[in-house]
Amino acid sequence: MPKNVVALLLMVFIAMTSCKDEPKKEVKEASTLKTEELKPVEVKEFGYTLKNYLVVRDTIKVGDSFGEILQRNNLEYPQIYNIVEGAKDSFDIASLQVGKPYTLLCTKEDSLQRPKCFIYQPNSIDYVVVDFADSTLVKKGKKKVKLVEREASGVINNSLYVTLQDQGLSPIVAYKMSDIYAWTVDFFRIQKGDRFKVIFTEKYIDDSIYAGIDKIKAAYFEHKGESFYSFRYETDSTKHIIDYFDENAKNLRRAFLKAPVQFSRISSRYNLNRRIAYYGNRVRPHKGTDFAAPIGTPILSTANGTVIESARRGGNGNYVKVKHNGTYTTQYLHMKKRKVHVGDYVKQGDVIGWVGMTGNTSGPHVCYRFWKNGRQVDPFKQDLPKAEPIGDSLKVKYLDYIQPIKHQLDAIVYPSEKTSDEEEFLTELNQQNAISDNQSN
Repeated sequence: MPKNVVALLLMVFIAMTSCKDEPKKEVKEASTLKTEELKPVEVKEFGYTLKNYLVVRDTIKVGDSFGEILQRNNLEYPQIYNIVEGAKDSFDIASLQVGKPYTLLCTKEDSLQRPKCFIYQPNSIDYVVVDFADSTLVKKGKKKVKLVEREASGVINNSLYVTLQDQGLSPIVAYKMSDIYAWTVDFFRIQKGDRFKVIFTEKYIDDSIYAGIDKIKAAYFEHKGESFYSFRYETDSTKHIIDYFDENAKNLRRAFLKAPVQFSRISSRYNLNRRIAYYGNRVRPHKGTDFAAPIGTPILSTANGTVIESARRGGNGNYVKVKHNGTYTTQYLHMKKRKVHVGDYVKQGDVIGWVGMTGNTSGPHVCYRFWKNGRQVDPFKQDLPKAEPIGDSLKVKYLDYIQPIKHQLDAIVYPSEKTSDEEEFLTELNQQNAISDNQSN
């Protein structure tokens, strides 16, 4: 056979062999790819692999108790009793709140599918695990939280609360700002045209579920043309002492809050010659300051101290009296309900009761009384002590720390200064956050 014919036949054979092999290679690769796509993903939550259990999710209903929930899910009373006894030193089973979610991890090993584990979520981040293994085990944990930094600004036409609400932002931002500026800005006399900027962080669970406001990193408030900066700073890492200071390292807080309730109004001031309608319009000294607020509004201790009276008596109704030191004492009257008892130590801003109408009162409010050296005085006319400033040893470090944050604050523009594209984007973003906020609540 001629050499050229042999060569030609050899080339044809190689080509045919290659064509046959190629499809096999493609099928093999496709088969491998398909197998990888079908590989099961193990879902873990609360430290458990969920595929190993029948997962039951529900919320605490009115009338539900820990024992009733377990009994409904096929556990017998003797076992429930043992679980409660084993958990009582670590978890208060009476603390279950209506509307809060819980999860039962049930066995797949028998037809009754009995619970092996009870998980309670008092909020969107914290959870308590009661494991019914050989001996009851209680574990407390937190879901992984991602913090996202955000900026906001506004010009006030009504109130700080309404201005933030109009932007689709959480009212918690307003509450936190009012705490920071409780002594430097008079929120009872806030003016149209006052402006603010704020840098804060939001919490997200599993990178996507909105879980509320974390903290305010820094803020700027312009009130009556005067500027007030505030920066969050930890002055003692071992004791976790954190406060807010201005651009000159001065503490924004004073030893006393201006008011025992947030976002209220003064309905009656300290007045020794006031005529009181409740007593027939007679002149009777009013040695307190009345803050009108809806029934149920939390009443806050205006400073650190010890509760020396917590009772219901005569015209005072339900009241609490707090001794702060050898000089100052405060009292809070007409409460709907008291939260603290004699001997309790309270910190500035702690809730000590709720606004009501007990005693001699014609409307819901708290009457705030203030003693200095045993004599009742007008708190708004006192030169009250300031909180401690940053020490000289930390001041240089603090000023270096806030420098880039101050630049960031100064660079934030007000809504009227934003372009139409920016406004459209921010409006859409805030609407999405507002929807998430409502769902998480």
